[in-house]
Amino acid sequence: MSSPYDNKIWVKSYDEHVKPSLDYPQESLGVLFDKAMSKFPNRIGCYFMENEMTFKELRDKVHRFATFLQKNGLNKGDRVAINLANCPQYLVAHFGTLLAGGVASGCSPLLSPTELAYQINDSEAKFFVTLDAVYEKVLVNILEKVPKLRCVITTNIADFMGLSKIKVSLGKLLKKIPKGKVTPFPGKKVLDFFEVMKTDIDLKKIDINVEDDLALLQYTGGTTGLPKGTELTHKNIISNTIQILNWIDTYEAEEGEINLSAFPLFHLAGLAMSMVTLFASAGQVLIANPRDSAHIIKEMQEKNPRIMVNVPTLYLNIKNNPKVKSIPKSTLDAIEIYISGAAPFPAEAIRNFEEALSAENKVLEVYGMTEASPIVTMNPYLGKKKIGTVGIPMPDTDLRLVDVDSGEQVPLGKPGEIIIRGPQVTKGYYNKPEANAETIIDGWFHTGDVGVMDEDGYLTIVDRTKDMLIVSGFKVYSVHVEDVLTKYPDIELVAIIGLQDPDRPGSEIVKAVVQLKEGIEATDLVKENLKKYASEHLSKYENPKIWEFTKEMPLTAVGKVLKRALRSSEE
Repeated sequence: MSSPYDNKIWVKSYDEHVKPSLDYPQESLGVLFDKAMSKFPNRIGCYFMENEMTFKELRDKVHRFATFLQKNGLNKGDRVAINLANCPQYLVAHFGTLLAGGVASGCSPLLSPTELAYQINDSEAKFFVTLDAVYEKVLVNILEKVPKLRCVITTNIADFMGLSKIKVSLGKLLKKIPKGKVTPFPGKKVLDFFEVMKTDIDLKKIDINVEDDLALLQYTGGTTGLPKGTELTHKNIISNTIQILNWIDTYEAEEGEINLSAFPLFHLAGLAMSMVTLFASAGQVLIANPRDSAHIIKEMQEKNPRIMVNVPTLYLNIKNNPKVKSIPKSTLDAIEIYISGAAPFPAEAIRNFEEALSAENKVLEVYGMTEASPIVTMNPYLGKKKIGTVGIPMPDTDLRLVDVDSGEQVPLGKPGEIIIRGPQVTKGYYNKPEANAETIIDGWFHTGDVGVMDEDGYLTIVDRTKDMLIVSGFKVYSVHVEDVLTKYPDIELVAIIGLQDPDRPGSEIVKAVVQLKEGIEATDLVKENLKKYASEHLSKYENPKIWEFTKEMPLTAVGKVLKRALRSSEE
């Protein structure tokens, strides 16, 4: 007897234009993106501060970068690590790498020297693109530890901002624009980005096996242990790109259509939105500092984007910025959807955001991961968005919920581990056979996430299996507790972690770390009222026994609460 998961009960909830199964191009990503840039050469391809770059200009730079790589020893499949904030140089390096036949590997400029050396060595990167400030403060100190790295290309974040020399000089003087000194290093070729852009275009055609050849070696966040390089083929990325474009009913953008994402491009959520935007020949607004909500609001007003993509904390930063009241109605009307992912967006917070930005039925929560290129489920673009859920599986995506212990499928409405398969799902981790054996079983990728599916096929994320607490034999799902507590009006952010119970081996104590809203102090009365609310809305075993109040929650580079840091403070 087939299960509701095998019958794909979610298909009945698809928008009319969404097809359950799709056709995918068989050309490489480099060729497909090159065609997209060629289609409308005079359209603006990207906006960065006061600079506008047409697709013709962007394509020229991509071709020069690709030619440079090929002339300097890049062979098919060689890795190019890109260590930049969001800027045009990132687009040039990424799409140039793909066109040259290389494999792009994004890495955060915030990595420590040890973390950076590990990622360069693990990926076997031969080329490295970075900011001059990162070169001086971090990279130059580890270059002798990365023997396979041949060439370093440096740039300054302001190089393509379109600012006057006076503004750039003043920005660097006031330390608003980071800068660094770039010095030669024995045995490594160290070049400025502008030197690379002088390369005469002479591209060699590369034969790509779309099914098997890698396009990205994208590292996971590394919340536990060392990060793993996720192998994503051209087929994986193409499949997810087409799935998303089919979902939002846009294979080719209208003139003037613009998307705005504050996700870092080194994070696959930001990179995927960038690739989707370019594939459709739409323009994209690049945000170098995602925490500068005033700048994002300014760009919203000036560019009138159709789609915005952010992590929930950044949406809340926008909502809480007083300048949000100055956004004209025409701008808010032009925004069709606010895509939210990478972290839970509590239902009450979504309602508050929608009310503040006149965005009723516009917040579209998604569920994804690096290993799925990255999107697995989305709320419908036009149809019913169930607040608190992450929507329904994408076309051609198989999804089951199974018992964590037995592996048997669980009934609808019951929590189970999410396992997936589909054309966008990774073939595995680079040089990590043990991790592959643990996560890919009989063709199914085991996500480590726990979810519940309703009768319409909508998925609610309950927890990470690693974040699920066991309290006196009861399972406590931290996402559920966080969602309940976030509804309390004084709370801005809350994170639930588990501490070992010294009196009960195998049992944990629930701890809540709370960031109150601006202007609210953690007085005895405030704490007492919050604890009373928790006792009224949570079961006894779910109720936090330990409360900690913090002025600022530790966040990752993309704005997710860093539970690892909260746990480490307890060790």
